Amino acid sequence: MGTFIQNEILAMHWLNRLVAFLLQTIGINIKTKIGGSLQFFFYDVIKITILLCLLIFLISYIQSYFPPERSRKIMGRFHGIFANMIGALLGTVTPFCSCSSIPLFIGFTSAGLPLGVTFSFLISSPMVDLGSLILLMGIFGYRVAIVYVIMGLLIAIIGGSLIEKLKLDDEVEDFIKNARAVETRGVTLTKKDRLDYAYEQMSSTFKKVFPYILLGVGIGAIIHNWIPEDMIETILGNKNPFGVVLATIVGVPMYADIFGSIPVAEALLSKGALLGTVLSFMMAVTTLSLPSLIMLRKAIKPKLLGIFIAICVVGIIVVGYLFNILQPLLI
Repeated sequence: MGTFIQNEILAMHWLNRLVAFLLQTIGINIKTKIGGSLQFFFYDVIKITILLCLLIFLISYIQSYFPPERSRKIMGRFHGIFANMIGALLGTVTPFCSCSSIPLFIGFTSAGLPLGVTFSFLISSPMVDLGSLILLMGIFGYRVAIVYVIMGLLIAIIGGSLIEKLKLDDEVEDFIKNARAVETRGVTLTKKDRLDYAYEQMSSTFKKVFPYILLGVGIGAIIHNWIPEDMIETILGNKNPFGVVLATIVGVPMYADIFGSIPVAEALLSKGALLGTVLSFMMAVTTLSLPSLIMLRKAIKPKLLGIFIAICVVGIIVVGYLFNILQPLLI
Protein backbone atom coordinates (compact mmCIF):
# COMPACT_ATOMS: atom_id res chain seq x y z
CA MET A 1 0.00 0.00 0.00
CA GLY A 2 2.82 2.39 0.88
CA THR A 3 4.54 1.74 -2.43
CA PHE A 4 1.28 2.26 -4.32
CA ILE A 5 0.67 5.62 -2.61
CA GLN A 6 4.24 6.72 -3.27
CA ASN A 7 4.37 5.65 -6.92
CA GLU A 8 0.81 6.02 -8.24
CA ILE A 9 -0.64 8.86 -6.14
CA LEU A 10 2.27 11.10 -5.17
CA ALA A 11 4.67 10.41 -8.06
CA MET A 12 1.80 9.81 -10.54
CA HIS A 13 3.59 7.07 -12.48
CA TRP A 14 0.23 6.33 -14.15
CA LEU A 15 0.43 9.77 -15.72
CA ASN A 16 3.91 9.04 -17.08
CA ARG A 17 2.61 5.86 -18.70
CA LEU A 18 -0.38 7.73 -20.12
CA VAL A 19 1.84 10.45 -21.62
CA ALA A 20 4.10 7.79 -23.14
CA PHE A 21 1.08 5.98 -24.63
CA LEU A 22 -0.35 9.18 -26.15
CA LEU A 23 3.00 10.20 -27.65
CA GLN A 24 3.48 6.74 -29.16
CA THR A 25 -0.09 6.84 -30.48
CA ILE A 26 0.71 9.92 -32.56
CA GLY A 27 3.93 8.32 -33.83
CA ILE A 28 6.58 9.78 -31.51
CA ASN A 29 9.33 7.38 -30.45
CA ILE A 30 9.96 8.06 -26.75
CA LYS A 31 13.25 6.16 -26.94
CA THR A 32 14.83 8.99 -28.92
CA LYS A 33 16.22 12.13 -27.27
CA ILE A 34 13.46 14.30 -28.68
CA GLY A 35 10.74 11.82 -27.74
CA GLY A 36 12.19 11.32 -24.27
CA SER A 37 12.39 15.08 -23.75
CA LEU A 38 8.75 15.49 -24.78
CA GLN A 39 7.67 12.72 -22.41
CA PHE A 40 9.62 14.28 -19.52
CA PHE A 41 8.27 17.75 -20.32
CA PHE A 42 4.56 16.90 -20.59
CA TYR A 43 4.63 14.47 -17.66
CA ASP A 44 6.34 16.89 -15.28
CA VAL A 45 4.34 19.95 -16.37
CA ILE A 46 1.01 18.17 -15.87
CA LYS A 47 2.09 16.47 -12.64
CA ILE A 48 3.48 19.64 -11.06
CA THR A 49 0.47 21.68 -12.20
CA ILE A 50 -1.93 19.22 -10.55
CA LEU A 51 0.08 19.21 -7.33
CA LEU A 52 0.53 22.99 -7.48
CA CYS A 53 -3.19 23.72 -7.70
CA LEU A 54 -4.21 21.18 -5.08
CA LEU A 55 -1.51 22.20 -2.61
CA ILE A 56 -1.93 25.94 -2.98
CA PHE A 57 -5.69 25.61 -2.52
CA LEU A 58 -5.32 23.50 0.63
CA ILE A 59 -2.50 25.57 2.10
CA SER A 60 -4.28 28.85 1.35
CA TYR A 61 -7.37 27.52 3.10
CA ILE A 62 -5.22 26.72 6.15
CA GLN A 63 -3.51 30.10 5.83
CA SER A 64 -6.88 31.87 6.06
CA TYR A 65 -6.84 30.94 9.75
CA PHE A 66 -3.47 32.67 10.22
CA PRO A 67 -3.71 36.29 9.03
CA PRO A 68 -0.65 38.49 9.80
CA GLU A 69 -2.23 39.98 12.93
CA ARG A 70 -3.01 36.57 14.39
CA SER A 71 0.43 35.24 13.49
CA ARG A 72 2.04 38.25 15.19
CA LYS A 73 0.06 37.63 18.36
CA ILE A 74 0.96 33.95 18.37
CA MET A 75 4.69 34.65 17.98
CA GLY A 76 4.53 37.42 20.58
CA ARG A 77 3.55 34.93 23.29
CA PHE A 78 6.84 33.05 23.13
CA HIS A 79 10.41 33.98 23.98
CA GLY A 80 13.91 32.63 23.36
CA ILE A 81 14.45 29.51 21.28
CA PHE A 82 10.75 28.64 21.53
CA ALA A 83 9.89 31.90 19.77
CA ASN A 84 12.28 30.98 16.95
CA MET A 85 10.64 27.57 16.69
CA ILE A 86 7.17 29.12 16.45
CA GLY A 87 8.40 31.63 13.85
CA ALA A 88 9.90 28.84 11.75
CA LEU A 89 6.78 26.69 12.04
CA LEU A 90 4.47 29.57 11.08
CA GLY A 91 6.62 30.02 7.99
CA THR A 92 5.38 26.66 6.78
CA VAL A 93 1.84 27.97 6.19
CA THR A 94 2.82 31.05 4.19
CA PRO A 95 3.25 31.58 0.40
CA PHE A 96 5.91 29.68 -1.49
CA CYS A 97 8.37 32.24 -2.84
CA SER A 98 10.78 34.35 -0.81
CA CYS A 99 9.49 37.63 -2.29
CA SER A 100 6.00 36.91 -0.94
CA SER A 101 7.36 36.47 2.58
CA ILE A 102 9.28 39.74 2.84
CA PRO A 103 6.21 42.01 3.30
CA LEU A 104 5.11 39.81 6.21
CA PHE A 105 8.66 39.91 7.61
CA ILE A 106 8.56 43.73 7.46
CA GLY A 107 5.16 43.80 9.16
CA PHE A 108 6.28 41.48 11.95
CA THR A 109 9.48 43.47 12.51
CA SER A 110 7.68 46.82 12.61
CA ALA A 111 5.21 45.31 15.10
CA GLY A 112 8.08 44.89 17.56
CA LEU A 113 8.69 41.15 17.36
CA PRO A 114 12.29 40.09 18.10
CA LEU A 115 14.50 40.31 15.04
CA GLY A 116 15.70 36.73 15.35
CA VAL A 117 12.15 35.41 15.40
CA THR A 118 11.22 37.31 12.24
CA PHE A 119 14.32 35.96 10.50
CA SER A 120 13.42 32.40 11.51
CA PHE A 121 10.10 33.04 9.79
CA LEU A 122 11.78 34.59 6.74
CA ILE A 123 14.14 31.63 6.27
CA SER A 124 11.57 28.87 6.72
CA SER A 125 8.75 30.45 4.71
CA PRO A 126 10.19 29.88 1.21
CA MET A 127 12.44 26.95 2.12
CA VAL A 128 9.99 24.74 4.02
CA ASP A 129 6.23 24.60 3.58
CA LEU A 130 3.49 22.02 3.48
CA GLY A 131 3.64 22.06 -0.30
CA SER A 132 7.33 21.20 -0.38
CA LEU A 133 6.72 18.24 1.93
CA ILE A 134 4.07 16.68 -0.34
CA LEU A 135 5.90 17.50 -3.56
CA LEU A 136 9.23 16.14 -2.30
CA MET A 137 7.48 12.96 -1.21
CA GLY A 138 6.20 12.54 -4.75
CA ILE A 139 9.62 13.04 -6.33
CA PHE A 140 12.19 11.73 -3.83
CA GLY A 141 10.17 9.66 -1.34
CA TYR A 142 8.93 10.30 2.17
CA ARG A 143 12.31 9.80 3.90
CA VAL A 144 13.98 12.55 1.88
CA ALA A 145 10.95 14.85 2.28
CA ILE A 146 10.82 14.51 6.06
CA VAL A 147 14.56 15.00 6.53
CA TYR A 148 14.51 17.98 4.15
CA VAL A 149 11.78 19.69 6.17
CA ILE A 150 13.54 18.97 9.47
CA MET A 151 16.85 20.33 8.14
CA GLY A 152 15.14 23.41 6.72
CA LEU A 153 13.48 24.15 10.06
CA LEU A 154 16.82 23.70 11.85
CA ILE A 155 18.48 26.22 9.52
CA ALA A 156 15.65 28.68 10.23
CA ILE A 157 15.74 28.18 14.01
CA ILE A 158 19.53 28.28 14.34
CA GLY A 159 19.87 31.16 11.88
CA GLY A 160 17.26 33.26 13.67
CA SER A 161 18.82 32.49 17.05
CA LEU A 162 22.28 33.57 15.85
CA ILE A 163 20.91 36.86 14.50
CA GLU A 164 19.16 37.46 17.82
CA LYS A 165 22.39 36.81 19.78
CA LEU A 166 24.35 39.25 17.60
CA LYS A 167 22.09 42.16 18.68
CA LEU A 168 21.61 43.61 15.21
CA ASP A 169 18.44 45.63 15.80
CA ASP A 170 20.26 48.80 14.70
CA GLU A 171 20.76 47.23 11.27
CA VAL A 172 17.06 47.50 10.48
CA GLU A 173 16.11 50.53 8.38
CA ASP A 174 14.64 53.45 10.36
CA PHE A 175 11.28 53.50 8.58
CA ILE A 176 10.58 49.99 9.89
CA LYS A 177 11.80 50.64 13.43
CA ASN A 178 9.68 53.80 13.66
CA ALA A 179 6.56 52.16 12.24
CA ARG A 180 3.72 51.24 14.52
CA ALA A 181 1.60 48.20 13.99
CA VAL A 182 -2.05 48.98 13.39
CA GLU A 183 -4.43 46.88 15.41
CA THR A 184 -7.29 45.66 13.25
CA ARG A 185 -10.47 44.04 14.38
CA GLY A 186 -10.57 40.42 13.35
CA VAL A 187 -13.07 39.66 10.63
CA THR A 188 -14.83 36.34 10.99
CA LEU A 189 -14.65 34.47 7.71
CA THR A 190 -17.31 32.01 6.67
CA LYS A 191 -16.44 28.68 5.09
CA LYS A 192 -17.41 30.14 1.71
CA ASP A 193 -15.10 33.13 2.32
CA ARG A 194 -12.22 30.80 3.06
CA LEU A 195 -12.93 28.69 -0.04
CA ASP A 196 -13.12 31.84 -2.18
CA TYR A 197 -9.85 33.08 -0.68
CA ALA A 198 -8.17 29.71 -1.34
CA TYR A 199 -9.37 29.71 -4.95
CA GLU A 200 -8.15 33.28 -5.53
CA GLN A 201 -4.76 32.44 -4.05
CA MET A 202 -4.52 29.31 -6.17
CA SER A 203 -5.43 31.21 -9.33
CA SER A 204 -3.10 34.16 -8.77
CA THR A 205 -0.18 31.99 -7.64
CA PHE A 206 -0.62 29.64 -10.58
CA LYS A 207 -0.51 32.53 -13.06
CA LYS A 208 2.64 33.85 -11.41
CA VAL A 209 4.42 30.53 -11.03
CA PHE A 210 3.47 28.67 -14.21
CA PRO A 211 6.10 30.35 -16.44
CA TYR A 212 8.80 29.20 -14.01
CA ILE A 213 7.38 25.67 -14.07
CA LEU A 214 7.68 25.63 -17.87
CA LEU A 215 11.22 27.00 -17.65
CA GLY A 216 12.26 24.58 -14.92
CA VAL A 217 10.76 21.55 -16.65
CA GLY A 218 12.31 22.63 -19.95
CA ILE A 219 15.76 22.83 -18.35
CA GLY A 220 15.11 19.50 -16.65
CA ALA A 221 14.15 17.87 -19.95
CA ILE A 222 17.37 19.09 -21.56
CA ILE A 223 19.47 17.82 -18.64
CA HIS A 224 17.58 14.52 -18.55
CA ASN A 225 17.96 13.65 -22.22
CA TRP A 226 20.73 15.74 -23.79
CA ILE A 227 23.52 16.32 -21.25
CA PRO A 228 25.86 13.32 -20.87
CA GLU A 229 25.62 11.49 -17.57
CA ASP A 230 29.40 11.51 -17.16
CA MET A 231 29.45 15.31 -17.24
CA ILE A 232 26.86 15.62 -14.46
CA GLU A 233 28.61 12.99 -12.35
CA THR A 234 31.95 14.77 -12.77
CA ILE A 235 30.60 18.20 -11.81
CA LEU A 236 27.96 17.35 -9.19
CA GLY A 237 28.66 13.72 -8.29
CA ASN A 238 30.98 12.19 -5.71
CA LYS A 239 33.93 12.86 -8.02
CA ASN A 240 33.75 16.53 -7.08
CA PRO A 241 33.98 17.20 -3.32
CA PHE A 242 32.96 20.82 -3.94
CA GLY A 243 29.73 19.94 -5.78
CA VAL A 244 27.53 21.13 -2.90
CA VAL A 245 29.32 24.48 -2.73
CA LEU A 246 29.06 24.91 -6.51
CA ALA A 247 25.34 24.04 -6.58
CA THR A 248 24.63 26.50 -3.75
CA ILE A 249 26.54 29.35 -5.39
CA VAL A 250 24.83 28.71 -8.75
CA GLY A 251 21.40 28.61 -7.13
CA VAL A 252 21.67 31.86 -5.15
CA PRO A 253 21.09 34.41 -7.96
CA MET A 254 18.23 32.46 -9.56
CA TYR A 255 14.55 33.16 -8.94
CA ALA A 256 12.06 30.33 -8.62
CA ASP A 257 9.99 28.55 -6.03
CA ILE A 258 10.05 24.90 -5.18
CA PHE A 259 7.76 24.04 -8.11
CA GLY A 260 10.22 25.54 -10.59
CA SER A 261 13.35 24.06 -9.02
CA ILE A 262 12.05 20.51 -8.48
CA PRO A 263 12.23 19.42 -12.17
CA VAL A 264 15.84 20.59 -12.45
CA ALA A 265 16.77 18.76 -9.25
CA GLU A 266 14.94 15.63 -10.42
CA ALA A 267 16.82 15.60 -13.73
CA LEU A 268 20.19 16.22 -12.08
CA LEU A 269 19.63 13.38 -9.60
CA SER A 270 18.67 10.96 -12.38
CA LYS A 271 21.92 11.85 -14.17
CA GLY A 272 24.15 10.99 -11.23
CA ALA A 273 24.27 14.16 -9.13
CA LEU A 274 24.34 13.50 -5.40
CA LEU A 275 21.15 14.02 -3.39
CA GLY A 276 22.60 16.65 -1.06
CA THR A 277 23.98 18.58 -4.02
CA VAL A 278 20.62 18.91 -5.78
CA LEU A 279 18.79 19.73 -2.54
CA SER A 280 21.36 22.45 -1.78
CA PHE A 281 20.62 23.90 -5.20
CA MET A 282 16.89 23.86 -4.43
CA MET A 283 17.34 25.51 -1.02
CA ALA A 284 19.54 28.24 -2.46
CA VAL A 285 17.13 29.00 -5.30
CA THR A 286 14.05 29.19 -3.08
CA THR A 287 15.61 31.06 -0.12
CA LEU A 288 18.20 33.43 -1.59
CA SER A 289 16.88 34.55 -4.95
CA LEU A 290 18.30 37.84 -6.22
CA PRO A 291 14.91 39.65 -6.42
CA SER A 292 14.12 38.75 -2.81
CA LEU A 293 17.54 39.97 -1.63
CA ILE A 294 16.98 43.28 -3.43
CA MET A 295 13.61 43.65 -1.70
CA LEU A 296 15.11 42.70 1.65
CA ARG A 297 17.84 45.31 1.26
CA LYS A 298 15.12 47.98 1.36
CA ALA A 299 14.25 46.82 4.88
CA ILE A 300 17.64 46.04 6.42
CA LYS A 301 21.14 47.46 6.17
CA PRO A 302 24.02 45.82 4.27
CA LYS A 303 25.69 44.33 7.37
CA LEU A 304 22.56 42.43 8.43
CA LEU A 305 21.84 41.41 4.85
CA GLY A 306 25.36 39.99 4.53
CA ILE A 307 25.04 38.08 7.81
CA PHE A 308 21.66 36.69 6.70
CA ILE A 309 23.11 35.50 3.38
CA ALA A 310 26.17 34.00 5.09
CA ILE A 311 24.08 32.09 7.64
CA CYS A 312 21.79 30.68 4.95
CA VAL A 313 24.65 29.73 2.62
CA VAL A 314 26.64 27.99 5.37
CA GLY A 315 23.52 26.20 6.63
CA ILE A 316 22.56 25.05 3.12
CA ILE A 317 26.07 23.77 2.41
CA VAL A 318 26.22 21.86 5.71
CA VAL A 319 22.80 20.31 5.03
CA GLY A 320 23.92 19.38 1.51
CA TYR A 321 26.93 17.44 2.74
CA LEU A 322 24.82 15.73 5.43
CA PHE A 323 22.34 14.60 2.76
CA ASN A 324 25.21 13.27 0.64
CA ILE A 325 26.40 11.20 3.60
CA LEU A 326 22.88 9.96 4.36
CA GLN A 327 21.95 9.28 0.72
CA PRO A 328 22.38 5.46 0.91
CA LEU A 329 19.90 5.41 3.81
CA LEU A 330 17.34 7.73 2.21
CA ILE A 331 17.09 6.45 -1.36
